[in-house]
Amino acid sequence: MAKLRARELGLPMPGKTGPNNAITDVPGVLVGYQTLDAVAANGKRVKTGVTAILPRGYQPEPQPVWAGFHALNGNGEMTGTHWIEQGGYFVGPMCITNSHSVGIVHHAATRWTINHFADAWQAEHLWAMPVVAETYDGVINDINGQHVTEADALCAIDSAASGPIAEGNVGGGNGMICYGFKGGTGTASRSLEIDGKHHMLGVLVQANHGQRSWLKVLGSPVGERWPQAVPAGLDRERGSIIVVIATDAPLLPHQLKRLAQRAGLGIALGGTPGGNNSGDIFLAFSVANPRPLPQLAQTRQNLDYLNDECFDAIYMAAVQATEEAVLNAMLAAEDAPMQKPEGTCPAIDGERLLAMMQLD
Repeated sequence: MAKLRARELGLPMPGKTGPNNAITDVPGVLVGYQTLDAVAANGKRVKTGVTAILPRGYQPEPQPVWAGFHALNGNGEMTGTHWIEQGGYFVGPMCITNSHSVGIVHHAATRWTINHFADAWQAEHLWAMPVVAETYDGVINDINGQHVTEADALCAIDSAASGPIAEGNVGGGNGMICYGFKGGTGTASRSLEIDGKHHMLGVLVQANHGQRSWLKVLGSPVGERWPQAVPAGLDRERGSIIVVIATDAPLLPHQLKRLAQRAGLGIALGGTPGGNNSGDIFLAFSVANPRPLPQLAQTRQNLDYLNDECFDAIYMAAVQATEEAVLNAMLAAEDAPMQKPEGTCPAIDGERLLAMMQLD
């Protein structure tokens, strides 16, 4: 039986969601996974994977999405961010995996881009700079074995779909730990009305951050109250969190950079201060203003964009959806065996969490 998400469990999460309460509520955005769960030839556990986000789905022509990037704590990797900072966009899929698989996933995303947009790439001197991010899963997964392959990354990209998406121990989130509980992949969305027009904002996280004592849920210090001791090996932070914010609201790159910063406020609601060992790295993109690549476009350009003065509601939506996405990741997760040290990383018990929340 599927585990209950935060709202289904009865937690009074603020804000109005989209139909799936997922990043895929943003029109055109697709998500795919390749989840690896096996025992390697060396006897070690392989529990990792790849998550792929396609901002413009499988459309046949290469079109940029406007984007902004922010690192709350930079102990991690997200490729392509130099050009996002200066050019304000990226093209093709955005992928998330484990720390030691960024290279092979980048290689695969480059290959997919070359093949999928073959006509444009053959006719023009175009280059691919995929966005690939990571978090560390070496407590649960044999990360040094580098088991993710090019084929795995391509499977994640090729399986991307709309609608409701899986959470917890899936894709790149398969081997992750969050606040001393099993972490992973989570998502949430918010529905907005701005100047009489409807817009969607969605968030996807790969949650692998925080210490048990830090955990807060809707302001309640449940981590301090949790009755079970923290298992050996989970008493310190060795992880990170990647937050991806998508929207169909028309935003410019500098506005998306400011929006990406708000993911830090969303994860802070869960209790983390952005630990020293944590790569807290955030990306925001808008699917509005579709157009050809600059190399293939006309000289003069026009963009539709929102006035900064209406952004408070957008910022609040991002903060709320980020907080909820982390909770959904934890609530969907399943117990996982640890290999270094040996033991079990427990999933959070949703009913117990709800009972503890009612003590306030």
